[in-house]
Amino acid sequence: MARPSPVEASGGPVMGDITGGGGELRVQIAANSGGQGGKVVGAAAPEKCLNRFVRVVALMERTGNALGTLAFNWATIILLGGYPTVLDSKNDYWFTTVIIFIEAARMFSSDKSDYQLFFRARGAFRFLGSSGLIAIVFFWDADAMLHMVASNLPAWAQTLLSILLILVPLAIGQLLRAARRPTSFRLIMIVIDICAVIILSFGNLHIPAALVRVNLAGKRLAEQDYFGIGDNKANLGESLTIFYSMVLGQGMLYIVAGMLEFFSFIPRRTLVRRGRFTGQWGVESVNLYYTYAFEKNMEGGVFAAKRISLSNFAMDSINSDLSKKQLYGIRMIHIFLQRDPTRAQLLEKLTTSTHTMARLISMLGWTSRNDHTTIRLYAAKVTAELAKSLRVVAVPGTMYLVSTLLDTDRKPKRRHPLLDKDDDRDPLFVDTVESQEKSQDAAGDQGQKQGSAGDTDIMLKTPTRSTHMNKCWEGISECYSIHKEQPLTDDDLLPALGMSIVYSLAGCDQNNSVEIDRVTDLIPKIIGFTSFTSATVNSEAQQKVLLKSSLKVLQRLTSIKGEIGITLRHKISKHPFLLRNLAEILGDNSITPELRKLVAEILRNLAIDRDARQEIGQMQVLITRLMKAFLNCNGPSSTNADCLLPKVAGQALAMLASENVDNCLVMSREPEFINKLRNMILIHDDNKYIYVAASLLRNLCMHAQPELMESDLKGLSHILPAVLERIMDAEGPELEILIGLSSQICKVLPEEFSQELEHRQIKRRFIERLVDLLNANMKPSAHCPGIRRVILEQSIYMMECNSHYANCFNEYQMMDALSIVELTSSRAENYMVFLGDAGFMECRKPLLALVDRTKELMGRQWLQGINSAY
Repeated sequence: MARPSPVEASGGPVMGDITGGGGELRVQIAANSGGQGGKVVGAAAPEKCLNRFVRVVALMERTGNALGTLAFNWATIILLGGYPTVLDSKNDYWFTTVIIFIEAARMFSSDKSDYQLFFRARGAFRFLGSSGLIAIVFFWDADAMLHMVASNLPAWAQTLLSILLILVPLAIGQLLRAARRPTSFRLIMIVIDICAVIILSFGNLHIPAALVRVNLAGKRLAEQDYFGIGDNKANLGESLTIFYSMVLGQGMLYIVAGMLEFFSFIPRRTLVRRGRFTGQWGVESVNLYYTYAFEKNMEGGVFAAKRISLSNFAMDSINSDLSKKQLYGIRMIHIFLQRDPTRAQLLEKLTTSTHTMARLISMLGWTSRNDHTTIRLYAAKVTAELAKSLRVVAVPGTMYLVSTLLDTDRKPKRRHPLLDKDDDRDPLFVDTVESQEKSQDAAGDQGQKQGSAGDTDIMLKTPTRSTHMNKCWEGISECYSIHKEQPLTDDDLLPALGMSIVYSLAGCDQNNSVEIDRVTDLIPKIIGFTSFTSATVNSEAQQKVLLKSSLKVLQRLTSIKGEIGITLRHKISKHPFLLRNLAEILGDNSITPELRKLVAEILRNLAIDRDARQEIGQMQVLITRLMKAFLNCNGPSSTNADCLLPKVAGQALAMLASENVDNCLVMSREPEFINKLRNMILIHDDNKYIYVAASLLRNLCMHAQPELMESDLKGLSHILPAVLERIMDAEGPELEILIGLSSQICKVLPEEFSQELEHRQIKRRFIERLVDLLNANMKPSAHCPGIRRVILEQSIYMMECNSHYANCFNEYQMMDALSIVELTSSRAENYMVFLGDAGFMECRKPLLALVDRTKELMGRQWLQGINSAY
């Protein structure tokens, strides 16, 4: 028995409620997500050809059934009811009776499976194969030879021998007994073998019964000696003609339908190729779909609309109670989700099938049997695809089941000797649990081996063509060959799939992030895969797959906006081993730049929080390794990740330096660090490096000014012209960074700043630019909330270093702009960074305090001017 799932569906015709664990479950799938939703017009379904073929065969059989039913009623009411005494007892009476009994056996089959076994065009013929033909010839010839040997025995002995052999009817025994000459016996042996092949090729009684109908009805229609004269036989001939005609038509339709169905392997194999099904499971799944389509066409009205498609079959198979059908259904859904047309159609159907979604989610927890292990693997792969556009609101147990996919190490945890107690658990309970875990581990290992091989028991091996075929046969076989089974890879590990599901859910809808946070042990499990010492994998390749998966999930979780993002970042940053693991990854040169870039992104996102910045800074090796990655921007880059790693590392350093004195001091101790930042601003072509370097320099000037050496100050003076020039043209957050840097240079090097303005003759133009920007940014935005703050800081530092600047600001109506700032100031301007609607890095000094200081400096200069006038 599989472990009971906390998700159970109550079924329902439309998207809505699913009862699970006493709660309400609502599943939503964005069918139009990513431009792939909705119904795709003009996308031909691969099963269209097979559906047409099935409709033709089913229509013939249904028409034959209708004729048979009508003939049965005609015979019982008109013939046997109206002419019971005048029917020819030797022919018509018994012919009619035999036909009625055959038809009654078909019409009144009490069980559907019995009807399918005896009276169904599907399966009326079967392939015997070479082994079957050899066995038939051997047994029938052996039987014939035994009859020849026993030909001198008495009749009762021959009869008994025929009954015991079963394979040969008594009539053949009598025929062989009459054949005394050798030439006749060779001839009869050939006839027997031909009859054996024909008879044993019948898959059920459909064709034999049809042959009986055609034989009896055709014989009487050919003779037509039932027309008589007299009142007692009035209309008897016409009634018999109508009856036999219906029986003949029924039999011929059955025979044609059976013969046509014999060639169903052609559209079935075509569907295997067009549907891109692989391996023997693909052949078997199409065979099951053929049976499914045939049964659907035989149900309901002839002209009733029937929704027969591969996607419907796959969903019905998932809801089946048979493990084989469940596996085939889940694998078909996995294939459909890989392609745009079938993906869109399937998502559209899943939006209204809450029962199927609940069954699919519950499969994530199936671990009891080997076949369940394989089903669980493909259920995880399908859920990983659906999670890209899946919105789950209040789904009890769903994230718990996803979390169980990350449970790969069930070994007992080592506990501290001062905390462990012998009587913590009942020994009987411990033994039972451990035995269950061992059995589950064995099943899981065996299932994983099955998955790795790809083709054992459940996943059968792909058949290969014989090397002895001639060219013509090879060409035909190539047209109907099966695509080879794709083996499972390291990316198909259950923990990797589980983390892929979490990654997609977190990026799809913020409400999903709330559900992720509610699972207590999910984030610790994810962080556990960032360790190099994990004992849950068998190879280095698997370790790298799980490492990449965990880093991708953590990067996405730490970048979530809003209040839930704050909660998740806090939970992640508080893990005691996370920073150590990230430091090891950054310091390992064998790790790809892509993975180290993910580490830098995680650190950058965590550094938004003040406490996390402080904690990261205490592990100075992290800052050192980030600086090494950032300063390596001029090295050779062969991939996109090589180019992005330095940029992201620089962004992480900029975040760590914001409003943190200790981190800035660590960075300032790096030899020639400020000069390297200066060179980035002066000679680098990439603007992202320029603004990252400018942000770092601003923070170093603000928080590590006492550590700056003479060479550092000289380097700052060299970049001032470039910074002032860029301020004249920049906009948005880049402008905020540049003005913030120029204001700090003005504070650290006031004389050099004034000389540069005078030397370049841009003093008045620069001041006018500042006032215009102050007036133009009366509505602060989330992408640059501190633009007015840095403008005021720049104005204050300029007037503090040279009071004459106040006159210029007055000349450009700075006071009017300040009055508007007072009226329009908002709390948003107290933060340096926003993620969604949540602000971070709150500034120590309120914006209005800067306004007051600016007015004070301008008012002081105004009073000095009045005093000097008198």
